Amino acid sequence: MSPAIRPRPRRELRRDRRSRAHSCWDHLIAAPLWPLHGANLGTLLRTCDAVGACLAVPRHPWVPAALERGNTLRRPSCVHWVNDPPGWLERQRDKGSDVVGVELADEAVRLADLPAARGRTVMVLGHEQYGIPLDVLDLLDLAVEIPMVGSGHSLNVAVAGSLVLYKLAGLL
Repeated sequence: MSPAIRPRPRRELRRDRRSRAHSCWDHLIAAPLWPLHGANLGTLLRTCDAVGACLAVPRHPWVPAALERGNTLRRPSCVHWVNDPPGWLERQRDKGSDVVGVELADEAVRLADLPAARGRTVMVLGHEQYGIPLDVLDLLDLAVEIPMVGSGHSLNVAVAGSLVLYKLAGLL
């Protein structure tokens, strides 16, 4: 018979977490720059908080309301606005960031083989139906693929982004 499983008390969970919040833009940035569904942005916002990342989103009229609905944390989250996604990604690379795209590509690294981010990293997510635009693929330093055995071609953007964020953060 296995030992009883006990849930960890909130006090213990808080004690084991990092002692300070991340400083803005210091390490990991999730960039769903071509979103289709607002609910996915809220889910990614929650994941960003969990792994200590920022969220970079495009300036579409519906995005602020989607983020407000999705922010169940009861406090402000680290959100930054992007006017020109390809130009912004190019500037991130010029500043020394690694740009990792979640994309089905011949050269993609499998999620299980993806190392934790060692420096400032931008994780790019594409459109749910069309992926990362072809003209942006050249800006990626690395593509990561999430293997699937089912009949679908890809996961929901929020699920895929959350898996890759946890891996890049070194938490998986």
